[in-house]
Amino acid sequence: MLGNAPYDLVYMDITWVAKFAAAGWLEDLSPRVTPEQAAQFLPGAWKGGQYQGKLYRFPAVRADIGALYYRQDLLEEYGYSPPQTFAELIQICQVLQAQGAVPWGFLWPGKQTEGTTALFIEVLSGFGGNWIDPETLAVGLDESRAIAALNFLVSTLKQGISPPGTVTYQEEETRRLFQNGQAVFLRNWPYAWPLINAPTSPIQGKVGIQGMVSQPSYPVPACQGGWGWGIAKTSRYPEAAWEVIQFFSSETAQRQIANQYGYLPTRKSLYTDPPIVEKYPHFPTLGTLQDHAVLRPAIAQYDQASDILQRYLTAAFTQQMSPQAAMTTAARETRQLLAG
Repeated sequence: MLGNAPYDLVYMDITWVAKFAAAGWLEDLSPRVTPEQAAQFLPGAWKGGQYQGKLYRFPAVRADIGALYYRQDLLEEYGYSPPQTFAELIQICQVLQAQGAVPWGFLWPGKQTEGTTALFIEVLSGFGGNWIDPETLAVGLDESRAIAALNFLVSTLKQGISPPGTVTYQEEETRRLFQNGQAVFLRNWPYAWPLINAPTSPIQGKVGIQGMVSQPSYPVPACQGGWGWGIAKTSRYPEAAWEVIQFFSSETAQRQIANQYGYLPTRKSLYTDPPIVEKYPHFPTLGTLQDHAVLRPAIAQYDQASDILQRYLTAAFTQQMSPQAAMTTAARETRQLLAG
């Protein structure tokens, strides 16, 4: 706990903001910013720093976003365009696996971790579903769209489109399999791009990137991630801390970090910055994705809610429970958590 610790700055993942703010550990930054300043940043990254209408985390590098990687060379060879729907993704996987082009179709993180929560809310959003409404605390996990979303993921395991080991995989395990040419599609974060396109990578230059697929008529879902800075409520030097935040989030600092490490900036302008785009041609695509990013619910009990969801996703993935039973139970426990 932060308590009376002598910290000035708090570097936070997007999922920590609500908990820290509700505990009273953070200074409200809202009076320090103007609408003009807010407009310079990605909307999802900015909103991800808010809790109950106030800003507690100022967005800095990096602004993670969930993405779907695909083997562009294989899609072109077999006459396919990148998929836009779940049905198209499944069809491409089945055809290319049947032709022996790859052992697996779709790689995703299925281990009981936060990475699986992030993946699931993309699929859930792609089916038009909802997890928790942060304003009303309404829970949508036991609705038909949420059950259909979980059914989709379970079906990839049952049909052999995704490997059995998926239930033990985090992002790095899936990235390595994909990079070794073992699958057509990979759901991962932007950190994987420089690794996949490194000179030693077997698939360098053969990969495209886009948002997760969705049901027809629903927007492309991409889970917003990222880190940012807050000021500790106990800070004795809040003005100096604010100056540091302004430096770390400046265009100059973000350009330097993006160029050196390939991390996504939070400032909109850098996604079309010519030198950056020349080095990282996927940046404009990822910038567009973040215009309509999916946010995890900004609730004080987020960690507990995510743990409930993860446990019942795992129960469905391992066929200990049906998708409907898993989602029904997860919804009930989530409502109990929020009511308490």
